[in-house]
Order: sequence, then structure tokens, then C-alpha cells
Amino acid sequence: MGLPGKPPKPERSGIYPALAAVVVPSIEGMARLRITGHEHIPATGAFVLSPNHYSEIDPLVMAVAIWRSGRVPRFMAKASLWKVPIVGRILTAAGQIPVERAGRSSHGEPMAAARQVVADELGVIIYPEGSLTRDPDLWPMRGKTGAVRMALEAGVPLIPAAHWGTQHLMPRYGKGIRPFPRKTIDIRFGPPVDLSAFAGKRDQASMAAATDVVMARIAGLLGELRGEEPPAERWDPSQRGQTETGRFDG
Repeated sequence: MGLPGKPPKPERSGIYPALAAVVVPSIEGMARLRITGHEHIPATGAFVLSPNHYSEIDPLVMAVAIWRSGRVPRFMAKASLWKVPIVGRILTAAGQIPVERAGRSSHGEPMAAARQVVADELGVIIYPEGSLTRDPDLWPMRGKTGAVRMALEAGVPLIPAAHWGTQHLMPRYGKGIRPFPRKTIDIRFGPPVDLSAFAGKRDQASMAAATDVVMARIAGLLGELRGEEPPAERWDPSQRGQTETGRFDG
């Protein structure tokens, strides 16, 4: 098993060492990351990682945690980011996967991206909530099925993850980063979610049920970090008169 903090040599080529040299000290200069469960991140081979999401700085924090756990982070992210000057070129060079809001990859169906992830033995981070949580107490809200569909299509483990503390560094839909004083962010990776009951199934009801299992695991990990019991029922924007994506008041 690979040592945490040293991704496999093939993954350390290209742009990644340069990005890590900038991003890792920047994030760790603003926050102390306390990472547990890194042994659940596969040392090699493809996997899907599904974390909770409540701050726009979450991806950078999770990227550092994955790097510190011995792998290179790759994301399925909204395609509009590729239209931002410089950012788009960096994302392309880093092998990130652009996805339209409707769920289609700009390089074809998301499942084609899943097959590429497997072929290249990569790990990909997919936020199952699809947007920052609407839950007023920052618990994970209802999830979307993309993460479980990719994991099942690709036949790779789905690793749940949770973090707590990024809201102090950058509040949900905050106007900027608050680096002082230095924050503490707790990150926990869990063992792979058992999705064997859903193998060979692709109907919406089965995928929704599998997603509920994943979201319960993520909420459980977050509850451990917060020292609280997660809500028995996850927040559902459609039942609260809220849009699924974009900024909101709350």
C-alpha cells in the first residue's frame, strides 16, 4: 500500500507537482487539516470519492486531502468553469472532467468518462449533492445519482468522505476567504460503500436507493466529526420551494 502523501509515480507527472507546490502550502497555510481514514483511499487503481459540499472552497480542501492521502485528485465539475480564462486551461491540463448541468460530459456521456477513469486507473471526486447544500445547518441534502452510476458502471469502489470546518475559511456563498486566524478543518474518509445489492441495476428507483445509502454514510461521517446525530431525513430543496442549483437565500 502506498504511503500517504506520495501519489504513484505515473500520477505525479505533468502539471500535478507544480499545482501541488502552489495549492498545498496555500491551503495548509490557512488551515490545519486533520485527516483520518486515509487508509480507505486505494493506493492504486480507479475509485469514486463522494464528499459533502457546503462551501465553494471545498474542492481545494478535498484536493489537498486526497494528495496527502497518496493520490492525485480529479473532479467532475461544471463545464462553465472551463470558460474562465486561465482556469479552463489549468483544468484541462490537470485532466479534470467537465460536465454540463444536465449531466452530459462535454466529451460525451458521463459513462464514457467513467470508462476512461478505469482505463487510466484514476480516482475521481464527484459531489453527489450536485451543489452546495441547502440544509440550514449544513448537513448533506438529498443526493443525485451520478456518483453511484459512475461507480457501478465502472465497477470501482465508492469512498464516502466528510469534512467540517471549511465554512470558517469561506462561508457558504461567501464573498471571500477568511485566512486569519488559521482554521482547523477535519476530514474523514470512510470504507467503501457496499453497492453490491444494486449491481446490474440502472433504473431510477434503484439508483435513488443506492444514492440514499451513500448519503447516509456521508452524513454519518459528518456526524462523527461534528459530534452530533445527523437528521433522520435529508433536506430536499424541491419540497422547500428552493431551486436545485445556484445561489439561494438561507
